[in-house]
Amino acid sequence: MKIYKSSKPDIELPELDLLTLLFDSSWCLAKDDTKIHIEAANPENSMSKAEARDFVRRVAYVLRNQYGLGARGPGKDVVLTMSSGNPFIPVFFYSLVAVGAVFNGASTSFRIAELVQQINDAKPSLLVCTPEYHAVMAEAAERTGILQERVLVLDWRTPKRWAIRSPTCADILQLGHDQMLDWPRITEKKQLEDTTICLLYSSGTTGLPKGVRLSHWGIVASTICTMDVAVRYMERCKQEGRGFIFDTIAHLPMANIAGIDLYSINPFYMGGSTYWMEKYDFESFIGYHKRYRPAYQFSVPPIWLRIAKSDKVTDHFDGLQIACTGSAPIGYATTREVKAKVGGGKAYVSQTWGTTETSGVITALDWHVDDKSWSVGDLCPNVRLRILDEHDHDVEDGKPGELLVGGPILGQGYYNNEKITQEAFVDGFYRTGDIGVWKDGLVYIVDRKKELIKYKGSQVAPAELEALLTSHPKIADAAVIGIWNPQQETEVPRGYVVLQQSSSENLLSEQEVMDFVRENLADHKRLRGGVQFVEEIPKSASGKILRKDLRFLFGTASPTARL
Repeated sequence: MKIYKSSKPDIELPELDLLTLLFDSSWCLAKDDTKIHIEAANPENSMSKAEARDFVRRVAYVLRNQYGLGARGPGKDVVLTMSSGNPFIPVFFYSLVAVGAVFNGASTSFRIAELVQQINDAKPSLLVCTPEYHAVMAEAAERTGILQERVLVLDWRTPKRWAIRSPTCADILQLGHDQMLDWPRITEKKQLEDTTICLLYSSGTTGLPKGVRLSHWGIVASTICTMDVAVRYMERCKQEGRGFIFDTIAHLPMANIAGIDLYSINPFYMGGSTYWMEKYDFESFIGYHKRYRPAYQFSVPPIWLRIAKSDKVTDHFDGLQIACTGSAPIGYATTREVKAKVGGGKAYVSQTWGTTETSGVITALDWHVDDKSWSVGDLCPNVRLRILDEHDHDVEDGKPGELLVGGPILGQGYYNNEKITQEAFVDGFYRTGDIGVWKDGLVYIVDRKKELIKYKGSQVAPAELEALLTSHPKIADAAVIGIWNPQQETEVPRGYVVLQQSSSENLLSEQEVMDFVRENLADHKRLRGGVQFVEEIPKSASGKILRKDLRFLFGTASPTARL
């Protein structure tokens, strides 16, 4: 068995629960007066570490005594949340962990049927939302037989006076009379591994969404191992006599692993502040960057792509030292355009690789290395990797295969789905479904296993074609799928292209797009399935292209294949 590991030494992980790690350990760099969560639109609406520690225990007390959460033991009561971005939602997440419940996020884009489906699958004990989603949550509760009394609303608008409303009480927190319930300190590894604190649903790009169970141990390990690159960068800055504060703008959904790791935990752990946008829009996002000048930002490729292409972006991102991308592929050429727009051209632009099933990020490249070959970086400490062929045999070094990941960061499996869990988690490794290569100590992602296009026996990676297409100055976004050509009995690549803001000089023909690909890539990668111009590429909240939606939307109105 061939197993790869990081070039960095493993870290001796503390046997601590998540809240003790963050609030009461020397591992966390936040001070008691650090404002850990701030409303971007109103920075007066914030909460410090010390304030959050007490508030978490107040909320936990009420949730236990009014709703019985955690009374049956830890990890048994699921609480489904549908929330806008705000400083209360991460603190509410900590409160659920404190009371022994399981945080379950639902997408704010869900229709009633989708919300009902997740409720039926997750079987929550309580439903919680922000005011704008109360109507849809109440209807979903009625359809699933959940009492309206168990639908709560987070009111976070008034600084220092956050409330939780129910149909019968203007603020249930008042019922606790400021009493507190401390969280149990867990210091035994098996209990940390066994205690579920998050139930997050995978994006469903290759099938129905699946609930991923994440434990104290997995999320604590992910936090420490993922942030090793940040700790080393901070030490480097100190040696060079310059500062770095891990501030960031939260704009991705809390229902996603990004909301948990990248906004609720990592900045807190690193001693920084998270500025929460209520709802993402591009103009506000770049405006908050200009206002707060955070030094770190993770975002998804569609947003970085827009930053690179937008004339509206001037000095907005000059405060950035680190610009990270992940969740979906992006081309190296595009990142060079991004680099010119951020940190005065001096910021480090990096990509990462991770999954919900691995509690987040798996790989990272040092934040001072310009990797022109554009890998997703080195494995994080403590993470292990296998690369297997289609027969589950180890591949030769430098050869592509499916990437399997192991280590303490692994999730516990899928909720109420033992069959899929056994298929995906094998011998202590998770089958990522990603095709990649290990070369010179770095990981390179080729594409998703189920998204590879097979043209006459040759494999075509949509991500490679998409990276090339978006490097074209007249193309704002692109996606590629394989379609079946019955004449040749093979798949052929088809491109979907979004042009830059339309004007006469930006017109681009289908033939010009096809010629651009033909001139830059091997013959078997040509867009023999044609090109279709669209207004938007359908994507998940985390930025992944929804190829099944492309097939559904355009499958019957597509151009004739070019043979």
